Amino acid sequence: MNKGLVIGVMALGLAGCTQQPMPRGIGFDDYAAFEIERAQRESALSAPRDSIVPPMRIEGESGVSSGDLARAGIGQRAGANSANDPLRRNGLDASPANAAPSLANNPGISDEQNFDAVSGRETIESDAQRRAAQAAAREQITPTAVPQRPGNTGPNIVEYAINAPNVKGQEWYSRSLLSGQGRFQRNCAGYNTPDDAQRDFLSRGGPERDRLGIDPDGDGFACGWDPAPFRQAFGN
Repeated sequence: MNKGLVIGVMALGLAGCTQQPMPRGIGFDDYAAFEIERAQRESALSAPRDSIVPPMRIEGESGVSSGDLARAGIGQRAGANSANDPLRRNGLDASPANAAPSLANNPGISDEQNFDAVSGRETIESDAQRRAAQAAAREQITPTAVPQRPGNTGPNIVEYAINAPNVKGQEWYSRSLLSGQGRFQRNCAGYNTPDDAQRDFLSRGGPERDRLGIDPDGDGFACGWDPAPFRQAFGN
């Protein structure tokens, strides 16, 4: 076989294996933009839902924008992690490498539980002086005797309510015909509360007698006083 013919055939085969440029039909102008899009898509599939970066934007024929490259971690500013970077000083460069600043000498935060901080400013002597000052400022109150209740407090309306044989409105005692409604209203108006009226009623001979006409229905309860709350509290 002619050696020149063999060489020609091999040259044609190698030409067929030459890498062809990527067609524009898939939406990218160059291979670099395609690789960036592919890397971002794979990152979005593996990242949490709330951390997915928005799709990159292709700006006409000029390629990928600088903002898209920065979000992809490509071509970051020189000195972006430096302490002298203005964006980092102003708190605009939020990243895991840019930790939140710690508050120093904040009067609102106590460091009494920090041994290093306390040992640097306190000694055994100063601690003893502080405790002595606190003990001197402590006020001790001398206990006094409990006040004694007066012996004569009048009739016990609670005991009467519990032991009364009837309920409010149920006639149990006879009353004079002179105990009219006008007398009842006039005399009951002189008491501050129904309890006061019932206590005075019992001290004047009630419930058998009604000298002031404040129990005209004969139930034993003066000026509308009701024993039900006392009985309910006692369990009857």
